[in-house]
Amino acid sequence: MDDVLTETPPPSRFFDDDLDNFAIAPPPLPSPFLLLNPNPKPNLLIVAISPLSRSILHHLPSKTLIGSLFLPEIALSGNPLVPSPNDKSFNVYSVGDQNSCLASVQYNVSPERCRAVAKCLIGDVKPDQVVIFDSIKSQNYRGRIEVDETLAFKLETKQQRLEKGNLGLSGVDYLPSGSVMDGLGAAILTESQMKGIKGTLVATWPENGGIEVLKMVFKQFGFDVGRIEGGFSKVTSRADLDLYI
Repeated sequence: MDDVLTETPPPSRFFDDDLDNFAIAPPPLPSPFLLLNPNPKPNLLIVAISPLSRSILHHLPSKTLIGSLFLPEIALSGNPLVPSPNDKSFNVYSVGDQNSCLASVQYNVSPERCRAVAKCLIGDVKPDQVVIFDSIKSQNYRGRIEVDETLAFKLETKQQRLEKGNLGLSGVDYLPSGSVMDGLGAAILTESQMKGIKGTLVATWPENGGIEVLKMVFKQFGFDVGRIEGGFSKVTSRADLDLYI
């Protein structure tokens, strides 16, 4: 008779995923938090996620840092004391005499944290209107996209569609049916819809494309981008962006 203590055990009838069900779940991550001084409650919040929109935001004059959104899992070591477009930060700015705020998202937010970050941002800033600049991934677009092709699309909340004027984006097509947006930009637009806030997400292809659309929207809201037009007309890649920062 075989010794049950020394013989090779039979293969497990459980899959690895089933065995994970018996493991102790890791503790939940702390919630993101936003520190603002003062609390602005603006009419307009512009959120720059795409690299080109962040660079335009960085060049806008008369803006004042009023706060930052923090994710506990994002390390702040190495960030300079003065805001820089190259650091890992999520800074919020007020703009001159305008009742507007600008947010520059300069670190990657994981998919499982996008909902919490969007809820924190919209819930604390409480804007009347939100405009988000993001870029669409090729795998999320239904159809073929050429590498050298420049495209721009928009998604809107129900409240924005009912608004007259529609941000002056009448020349920008809606995102084609079957195409999807994900990530932080989509989460912020979804949160705006749930809160009954007017919101528009402008998605461009490629990541550094759509300069004319971005300038049009900034100008529509009274931002002076005339002095930075020459430099951005030369931007063709992420490496080029760093030359004009």
